[in-house]
Amino acid sequence: MTVASLVESVTQAQSGALWRLKGVDRQLDANLVRHLPGTGGAAYTEDEVDVMLVVVAGAGTLTLDGTQSQLSPGFLGLLPRGTSRALLAGPEGLLVLTVHRRRRGMRIGRTTPAGAPAPCALHLVCDRCHKHAIEADARYCSGCGSPLAGRPAV
Repeated sequence: MTVASLVESVTQAQSGALWRLKGVDRQLDANLVRHLPGTGGAAYTEDEVDVMLVVVAGAGTLTLDGTQSQLSPGFLGLLPRGTSRALLAGPEGLLVLTVHRRRRGMRIGRTTPAGAPAPCALHLVCDRCHKHAIEADARYCSGCGSPLAGRPAV
């Protein structure tokens, strides 16, 4: 597959991710993203992953922690986690490739109240599937259902 064939296969008005990496056990995420002319998002801060940005086609502006950079094909930039960032596509739109470490999936569980120390989870690892327990008082593994060592089964 080539970038040119991906771009040819979509309509001019299509925006968003035109392509993304697939596979369950991958460690990276990569997306080929089209931004239509004049579009962009409000500044936001990515706290979890560093992102590599490569401009494939078009032009625009990247604002990274208040500093603006003009984007053109071939631009290569690192957007460190913890920085505020915003993209604005120019009059011809913007096609970018983003690459970053795969984010953790959303998880359901209890949160630790602000100011309270995080409970130690070392003893809450399933002997069978090695998954960490979601709850500090868990008695059974949420992955395989096995009783957790050192916890009385109810």
